Amino acid sequence: MVKQLLSAALLAAAFQPSFADYRGNSEAQAFIKEMQAEKIATQADLDTWFASAKKQQSILDAIARPAEKALTWAEYAKIFLTADRINRGVDFWAEHSETLARAEQQFGVPASMIVAIIGVETRYGRNMGSYRVLDALSTLAFDYPPRAEFFRKELVHFLQLTKEQKQDPLALKGSYAGAMGYGQFMPSSFRNYAVDFDDDNIADIWANPVDAIGSVANYLAKHGWQAGKPVTLRVRVSDNFNESLLNTTLKPDTTTKAAKQAGFTPIEPLPADEPLTLYKLDGEHGAEFWAGTQNYYVITRYNRSRMYALAAYQLSQAIERKYK
Repeated sequence: MVKQLLSAALLAAAFQPSFADYRGNSEAQAFIKEMQAEKIATQADLDTWFASAKKQQSILDAIARPAEKALTWAEYAKIFLTADRINRGVDFWAEHSETLARAEQQFGVPASMIVAIIGVETRYGRNMGSYRVLDALSTLAFDYPPRAEFFRKELVHFLQLTKEQKQDPLALKGSYAGAMGYGQFMPSSFRNYAVDFDDDNIADIWANPVDAIGSVANYLAKHGWQAGKPVTLRVRVSDNFNESLLNTTLKPDTTTKAAKQAGFTPIEPLPADEPLTLYKLDGEHGAEFWAGTQNYYVITRYNRSRMYALAAYQLSQAIERKYK
Protein backbone atom coordinates (compact mmCIF):
# COMPACT_ATOMS: atom_id res chain seq x y z
CA MET A 1 0.00 0.00 0.00
CA VAL A 2 2.84 2.38 0.88
CA LYS A 3 4.54 1.62 -2.45
CA GLN A 4 1.28 2.30 -4.28
CA LEU A 5 0.82 5.66 -2.55
CA LEU A 6 4.41 6.63 -3.28
CA SER A 7 4.06 5.67 -6.92
CA ALA A 8 0.87 7.70 -7.17
CA ALA A 9 2.54 10.73 -5.63
CA LEU A 10 5.48 10.50 -8.00
CA LEU A 11 3.16 10.14 -10.96
CA ALA A 12 1.13 13.17 -9.88
CA ALA A 13 4.30 15.22 -9.42
CA ALA A 14 5.41 14.29 -12.91
CA PHE A 15 2.31 15.95 -14.34
CA GLN A 16 2.54 19.10 -12.22
CA PRO A 17 3.78 22.18 -14.09
CA SER A 18 7.47 22.74 -13.29
CA PHE A 19 8.65 26.29 -13.86
CA ALA A 20 12.25 27.38 -13.72
CA ASP A 21 10.96 30.86 -14.45
CA TYR A 22 8.48 33.05 -12.57
CA ARG A 23 5.25 31.99 -14.27
CA GLY A 24 4.44 29.78 -11.28
CA ASN A 25 5.33 32.33 -8.61
CA SER A 26 2.22 33.93 -7.15
CA GLU A 27 4.05 37.05 -5.96
CA ALA A 28 5.59 37.53 -9.37
CA GLN A 29 2.21 37.16 -11.02
CA ALA A 30 0.70 39.77 -8.70
CA PHE A 31 3.62 42.05 -9.57
CA ILE A 32 3.02 41.54 -13.28
CA LYS A 33 -0.64 42.47 -12.90
CA GLU A 34 0.35 45.62 -11.00
CA MET A 35 2.84 46.63 -13.70
CA GLN A 36 0.22 46.07 -16.39
CA ALA A 37 -2.40 48.06 -14.46
CA GLU A 38 0.05 50.96 -14.07
CA LYS A 39 0.81 50.76 -17.81
CA ILE A 40 4.50 50.30 -17.25
CA ALA A 41 4.41 47.54 -19.87
CA THR A 42 1.88 45.48 -21.77
CA GLN A 43 0.62 42.15 -20.49
CA ALA A 44 2.21 40.40 -23.45
CA ASP A 45 5.63 41.95 -22.84
CA LEU A 46 5.49 41.26 -19.12
CA ASP A 47 4.50 37.63 -19.73
CA THR A 48 7.40 37.24 -22.16
CA TRP A 49 9.96 38.82 -19.86
CA PHE A 50 8.99 36.94 -16.71
CA ALA A 51 8.68 33.65 -18.56
CA SER A 52 12.33 34.19 -19.39
CA ALA A 53 13.40 35.43 -15.93
CA LYS A 54 15.13 32.72 -13.90
CA LYS A 55 15.75 32.27 -10.21
CA GLN A 56 19.51 32.15 -9.64
CA GLN A 57 20.69 30.36 -6.49
CA SER A 58 24.17 31.82 -6.94
CA ILE A 59 22.65 35.29 -6.46
CA LEU A 60 21.08 34.27 -3.17
CA ASP A 61 24.40 32.75 -2.08
CA ALA A 62 26.31 35.92 -3.02
CA ILE A 63 24.03 38.35 -1.22
CA ALA A 64 24.28 36.26 1.94
CA ARG A 65 28.06 36.81 2.15
CA PRO A 66 29.02 40.35 1.07
CA ALA A 67 32.73 41.13 1.37
CA GLU A 68 32.03 44.17 3.55
CA LYS A 69 30.68 41.88 6.27
CA ALA A 70 32.92 38.85 5.81
CA LEU A 71 36.36 40.51 5.70
CA THR A 72 38.49 42.60 8.00
CA TRP A 73 39.80 45.95 6.75
CA ALA A 74 43.25 44.40 6.25
CA GLU A 75 41.75 41.70 4.01
CA TYR A 76 39.38 44.08 2.22
CA ALA A 77 42.09 46.62 1.43
CA LYS A 78 44.23 43.99 -0.29
CA ILE A 79 41.47 43.44 -2.85
CA PHE A 80 41.22 47.04 -3.98
CA LEU A 81 44.54 48.73 -3.18
CA THR A 82 46.67 46.76 -5.62
CA ALA A 83 49.35 47.95 -8.03
CA ASP A 84 47.31 46.68 -10.96
CA ARG A 85 44.20 48.59 -9.96
CA ILE A 86 46.22 51.74 -9.34
CA ASN A 87 48.02 51.47 -12.68
CA ARG A 88 44.81 50.82 -14.58
CA GLY A 89 43.31 53.84 -12.83
CA VAL A 90 46.17 55.99 -14.07
CA ASP A 91 45.59 54.67 -17.60
CA PHE A 92 41.83 55.32 -17.38
CA TRP A 93 42.47 58.89 -16.19
CA ALA A 94 44.93 59.51 -19.03
CA GLU A 95 42.51 58.11 -21.61
CA HIS A 96 39.58 60.20 -20.36
CA SER A 97 41.43 63.22 -18.99
CA GLU A 98 39.32 65.83 -20.79
CA THR A 99 36.02 64.27 -19.70
CA LEU A 100 37.23 63.92 -16.11
CA ALA A 101 38.44 67.52 -16.01
CA ARG A 102 35.06 68.67 -17.29
CA ALA A 103 33.24 66.55 -14.71
CA GLU A 104 35.41 67.91 -11.89
CA GLN A 105 34.75 71.46 -13.05
CA GLN A 106 30.99 70.97 -13.42
CA PHE A 107 30.26 68.86 -10.34
CA GLY A 108 33.08 69.77 -7.95
CA VAL A 109 34.11 66.14 -7.45
CA PRO A 110 37.83 65.36 -7.87
CA ALA A 111 38.72 63.40 -10.99
CA SER A 112 40.68 60.97 -8.83
CA MET A 113 37.55 60.16 -6.80
CA ILE A 114 35.48 59.52 -9.92
CA VAL A 115 38.18 57.24 -11.31
CA ALA A 116 38.50 55.36 -8.01
CA ILE A 117 34.77 54.68 -7.73
CA ILE A 118 34.73 53.21 -11.25
CA GLY A 119 37.89 51.28 -10.39
CA VAL A 120 36.44 49.75 -7.23
CA GLU A 121 33.10 48.99 -8.85
CA THR A 122 34.13 47.44 -12.18
CA ARG A 123 37.90 47.67 -12.65
CA TYR A 124 37.30 50.56 -15.04
CA GLY A 125 34.60 48.80 -17.01
CA ARG A 126 36.32 45.42 -17.30
CA ASN A 127 33.91 43.62 -14.99
CA MET A 128 30.39 45.06 -15.10
CA GLY A 129 28.65 41.83 -14.10
CA SER A 130 27.45 38.75 -15.94
CA TYR A 131 23.94 38.32 -14.54
CA ARG A 132 20.93 39.42 -16.49
CA VAL A 133 19.54 42.29 -14.48
CA LEU A 134 16.02 40.89 -14.80
CA ASP A 135 17.14 37.58 -13.29
CA ALA A 136 18.99 39.31 -10.45
CA LEU A 137 16.17 41.63 -9.47
CA SER A 138 13.47 38.96 -9.86
CA THR A 139 15.43 36.50 -7.73
CA LEU A 140 15.89 39.05 -4.96
CA ALA A 141 12.39 40.52 -5.26
CA PHE A 142 10.54 37.21 -5.06
CA ASP A 143 12.94 34.78 -3.36
CA TYR A 144 14.85 36.88 -0.83
CA PRO A 145 12.38 37.94 1.89
CA PRO A 146 14.83 40.05 3.98
CA ARG A 147 15.02 42.71 1.25
CA ALA A 148 12.19 41.80 -1.06
CA GLU A 149 10.49 45.18 -0.75
CA PHE A 150 13.64 47.06 -1.76
CA PHE A 151 14.32 44.86 -4.77
CA ARG A 152 10.73 44.98 -5.96
CA LYS A 153 11.01 48.76 -6.06
CA GLU A 154 14.24 48.40 -8.00
CA LEU A 155 12.52 46.02 -10.38
CA VAL A 156 9.85 48.66 -11.04
CA HIS A 157 12.56 51.23 -11.71
CA PHE A 158 14.31 48.78 -14.02
CA LEU A 159 11.20 48.26 -16.14
CA GLN A 160 10.64 52.00 -16.22
CA LEU A 161 14.20 52.83 -17.27
CA THR A 162 14.22 50.21 -20.03
CA LYS A 163 11.07 51.80 -21.39
CA GLU A 164 12.47 55.32 -21.08
CA GLN A 165 15.87 54.39 -22.54
CA LYS A 166 14.42 52.02 -25.16
CA GLN A 167 16.45 49.11 -23.81
CA ASP A 168 15.63 45.40 -23.94
CA PRO A 169 14.99 44.17 -20.36
CA LEU A 170 16.28 40.73 -21.34
CA ALA A 171 19.57 42.05 -22.69
CA LEU A 172 20.99 44.22 -19.90
CA LYS A 173 23.52 42.59 -17.58
CA GLY A 174 24.92 43.62 -14.23
CA SER A 175 25.92 42.44 -10.76
CA TYR A 176 24.19 39.83 -8.63
CA ALA A 177 22.28 42.71 -6.99
CA GLY A 178 21.14 44.23 -10.27
CA ALA A 179 23.69 47.07 -10.39
CA MET A 180 24.67 48.18 -13.89
CA GLY A 181 27.36 49.78 -15.98
CA TYR A 182 30.79 51.27 -15.28
CA GLY A 183 29.65 52.75 -11.97
CA GLN A 184 27.25 49.94 -11.01
CA PHE A 185 24.10 52.02 -10.63
CA MET A 186 20.99 50.40 -9.27
CA PRO A 187 17.95 51.16 -11.46
CA SER A 188 16.64 53.85 -9.10
CA SER A 189 20.07 55.50 -9.05
CA PHE A 190 20.13 55.44 -12.83
CA ARG A 191 16.78 57.17 -13.07
CA ASN A 192 17.76 59.79 -10.48
CA TYR A 193 21.43 60.46 -11.23
CA ALA A 194 22.54 59.12 -14.62
CA VAL A 195 23.34 61.93 -17.05
CA ASP A 196 23.88 62.30 -20.78
CA PHE A 197 27.36 63.81 -20.53
CA ASP A 198 28.18 63.79 -24.24
CA ASP A 199 24.88 65.28 -25.47
CA ASP A 200 23.81 62.39 -27.69
CA ASN A 201 20.34 62.23 -26.07
CA ILE A 202 20.94 59.00 -24.14
CA ALA A 203 22.48 58.34 -20.74
CA ASP A 204 24.49 55.22 -21.57
CA ILE A 205 26.35 53.98 -18.49
CA TRP A 206 26.88 50.51 -20.00
CA ALA A 207 29.06 51.22 -23.03
CA ASN A 208 29.87 54.93 -22.85
CA PRO A 209 32.57 55.92 -20.33
CA VAL A 210 31.81 59.61 -20.90
CA ASP A 211 28.25 59.23 -19.60
CA ALA A 212 29.50 56.93 -16.84
CA ILE A 213 32.01 59.52 -15.62
CA GLY A 214 29.42 62.28 -15.62
CA SER A 215 26.90 60.06 -13.86
CA VAL A 216 29.26 59.06 -11.03
CA ALA A 217 30.23 62.71 -10.52
CA ASN A 218 26.58 63.78 -10.53
CA TYR A 219 25.69 61.06 -8.00
CA LEU A 220 28.36 62.23 -5.54
CA ALA A 221 27.53 65.90 -6.06
CA LYS A 222 23.80 65.37 -5.54
CA HIS A 223 24.52 63.53 -2.30
CA GLY A 224 26.37 66.54 -0.90
CA TRP A 225 30.01 66.38 -1.96
CA GLN A 226 31.91 69.40 -0.66
CA ALA A 227 34.56 70.56 -3.13
CA GLY A 228 38.00 71.08 -1.64
CA LYS A 229 37.08 69.57 1.74
CA PRO A 230 38.82 66.54 3.35
CA VAL A 231 37.37 63.04 3.21
CA THR A 232 38.81 60.94 6.02
CA LEU A 233 41.98 60.97 8.12
CA ARG A 234 43.63 59.02 10.88
CA VAL A 235 43.20 60.05 14.50
CA ARG A 236 45.39 59.52 17.53
CA VAL A 237 43.69 58.25 20.65
CA SER A 238 44.43 59.04 24.26
CA ASP A 239 44.72 56.38 26.94
CA ASN A 240 41.20 57.11 28.16
CA PHE A 241 39.40 57.69 24.82
CA ASN A 242 35.63 57.27 24.77
CA GLU A 243 35.13 54.04 22.82
CA SER A 244 31.34 54.46 22.77
CA LEU A 245 31.74 57.10 20.02
CA LEU A 246 33.24 54.60 17.57
CA ASN A 247 31.37 52.96 14.66
CA THR A 248 28.02 54.34 15.74
CA THR A 249 26.95 55.91 12.46
CA LEU A 250 28.18 56.58 8.92
CA LYS A 251 26.85 60.12 9.07
CA PRO A 252 28.94 62.64 11.00
CA ASP A 253 27.51 62.91 14.51
CA THR A 254 30.22 64.79 16.39
CA THR A 255 32.72 67.60 15.75
CA THR A 256 36.48 68.01 15.85
CA LYS A 257 36.24 69.83 19.18
CA ALA A 258 34.04 67.18 20.78
CA ALA A 259 36.19 64.39 19.35
CA LYS A 260 39.31 65.86 20.91
CA GLN A 261 37.53 66.18 24.25
CA ALA A 262 36.65 62.47 23.98
CA GLY A 263 40.26 61.48 23.31
CA PHE A 264 40.42 61.51 19.49
CA THR A 265 42.83 63.93 17.81
CA PRO A 266 42.94 64.10 13.98
CA ILE A 267 46.50 63.97 12.65
CA GLU A 268 45.84 67.05 10.49
CA PRO A 269 44.27 70.36 11.56
CA LEU A 270 40.51 70.61 11.12
CA PRO A 271 38.08 73.38 12.08
CA ALA A 272 36.71 72.94 15.59
CA ASP A 273 33.16 72.69 14.25
CA GLU A 274 34.00 70.23 11.42
CA PRO A 275 31.35 67.45 11.50
CA LEU A 276 32.97 64.04 11.97
CA THR A 277 32.13 60.40 12.40
CA LEU A 278 34.66 58.30 14.31
CA TYR A 279 35.39 54.71 13.35
CA LYS A 280 37.74 51.87 14.15
CA LEU A 281 38.92 49.17 11.73
CA ASP A 282 41.11 46.08 12.08
CA GLY A 283 44.16 46.89 9.97
CA GLU A 284 47.18 44.86 8.99
CA HIS A 285 49.08 46.08 12.04
CA GLY A 286 46.20 46.21 14.50
CA ALA A 287 43.46 48.69 15.32
CA GLU A 288 43.20 51.82 13.16
CA PHE A 289 41.25 54.88 14.27
CA TRP A 290 39.74 57.22 11.69
CA ALA A 291 37.57 60.31 11.41
CA GLY A 292 35.25 60.67 8.43
CA THR A 293 33.83 63.96 7.18
CA GLN A 294 30.78 64.85 5.11
CA ASN A 295 32.60 63.73 1.96
CA TYR A 296 33.31 60.36 3.56
CA TYR A 297 29.61 60.06 4.31
CA VAL A 298 28.83 60.88 0.67
CA ILE A 299 30.95 57.94 -0.49
CA THR A 300 28.99 55.66 1.83
CA ARG A 301 25.83 56.72 0.00
CA TYR A 302 27.31 54.82 -2.92
CA ASN A 303 27.92 51.75 -0.78
CA ARG A 304 26.92 51.75 2.87
CA SER A 305 30.21 50.43 4.16
CA ARG A 306 33.00 52.09 6.12
CA MET A 307 35.57 49.88 4.42
CA TYR A 308 34.23 50.66 0.95
CA ALA A 309 34.48 54.39 1.55
CA LEU A 310 38.01 54.15 2.92
CA ALA A 311 39.17 51.85 0.12
CA ALA A 312 37.71 54.13 -2.56
CA TYR A 313 39.35 57.18 -1.00
CA GLN A 314 42.75 55.56 -0.55
CA LEU A 315 42.63 54.24 -4.11
CA SER A 316 41.85 57.76 -5.34
CA GLN A 317 44.88 59.11 -3.52
CA ALA A 318 47.19 56.40 -4.82
CA ILE A 319 46.01 56.98 -8.40
CA GLU A 320 46.41 60.73 -8.08
CA ARG A 321 49.94 60.46 -6.72
CA LYS A 322 51.00 58.27 -9.62
CA TYR A 323 49.10 60.20 -12.31
CA LYS A 324 50.50 63.57 -11.34
